[in-house]
Amino acid sequence: MPSKRAARAEVAKFNDRIIATRRVLTERSEPGELELSVVIPCLDEATTIASCVRDALETMTTHGIAGEVVVSDNGSTDGSVESARAAGARVVSCPVKGYGAALQNGIAHARGRYILMADADQSYDFTLLPGFIHQIRAGARFVMGSRLRGDIEPGAMPWLHRYVGTPVLTAILNALFETQITDCNCGMRCFSRALFLELGINAPGMEFASEMVVKAAVNGVSITELPIDFRKDRRGRRPHLRSFRDGWRHLRLLLWHAPDHTMTVPGLVMLTVGMLLVLSQVSGPVTIGNRFLDIHYMILGVTLALVGLSGTTFGLVIGATAPAGRVRHLRALAAVHRSISFDRAASLAGVLALTGTAVDGFVLGYWLYHDGGELSPFFTRLTLTGLVLIAMGVQVGLSALLLGTATVTAREQERFEGNASSIRLAASGQ
Repeated sequence: MPSKRAARAEVAKFNDRIIATRRVLTERSEPGELELSVVIPCLDEATTIASCVRDALETMTTHGIAGEVVVSDNGSTDGSVESARAAGARVVSCPVKGYGAALQNGIAHARGRYILMADADQSYDFTLLPGFIHQIRAGARFVMGSRLRGDIEPGAMPWLHRYVGTPVLTAILNALFETQITDCNCGMRCFSRALFLELGINAPGMEFASEMVVKAAVNGVSITELPIDFRKDRRGRRPHLRSFRDGWRHLRLLLWHAPDHTMTVPGLVMLTVGMLLVLSQVSGPVTIGNRFLDIHYMILGVTLALVGLSGTTFGLVIGATAPAGRVRHLRALAAVHRSISFDRAASLAGVLALTGTAVDGFVLGYWLYHDGGELSPFFTRLTLTGLVLIAMGVQVGLSALLLGTATVTAREQERFEGNASSIRLAASGQ
């Protein structure tokens, strides 16, 4: 068994190769020599891969589509490679395990102008591919199948996936990214190779499917859906999908790509409520209706304010440093993202910390002036207010450092890529 460090190194090498291949494809001026490449990820699919390849090739021939089938093999040991080649596919080897890694590898080696991806278990009907390519020819940039709008063969989709997992993940994706799809996990999709390179999708696992939709939505790419039939897996063995593990990987990817929704806005709400509670308690207990609010609510406010500030600052830092087209930002916060900088954050941190120090310094001076006697509850509340302001100043200051470091790293990467591009151009001109 390879160590985790060795596995990570292998993934890094694979990513470097994929990036290099993408760069070559991006710089190529001519369109692909074929119209369509059907890309199929494969891991021990000997019982079904040949049928999938033949169906795709026969359908393209019947409908006059100039195309190929690329099987991206993920380390099969059951004869899948030989079966795919015998059926007419071009097989490319993917050294890194994972659904997403296999698809990236296959797309990187594809020769077609457009890509149609689908699984190798015969659950997707490759005779439906003309419908996808028709939509692409008509101007659609990204076409997804929808199993939930089509006919699902009995036993093809587990109850948990059909009525819980897929609908819930789809609803979250639609809410966070303003899409209007019905089946975010459908694996039969068609898009241009140029679009794929533009989106920069790189998830190695099952979450690749969600990343594609997320980045399409973030970049303003409209998604066209086609109802498709979904058939029962013909392999007769346990699928590679692991419901809870892969479902969690999908969910966390959605949350990662919407920092304003998951951090900034919830943080601002908690920060606002927390500071209102803190400030309302500075002069003493208050009564709202028949509710008596004492110092316990001030302590709750301190907690909410500090947790909320953490969420807000993290969300804003990510928003200010994330490359364009990588995460979704709320339009209402666009001006804030543009204006945030290390200097402004550091200045705010200084104001908060100095104000808090002044407040607590006043309390300390009062206490010393009265020979260290017992303080009234008012000064206890004032001390808490000063402490929360100091803590907020430290939090904003650390976020400013994080912002500065991330900004410097991004600029260095841009300079590196610019220099590398200049060197390649100079070398090509010699």
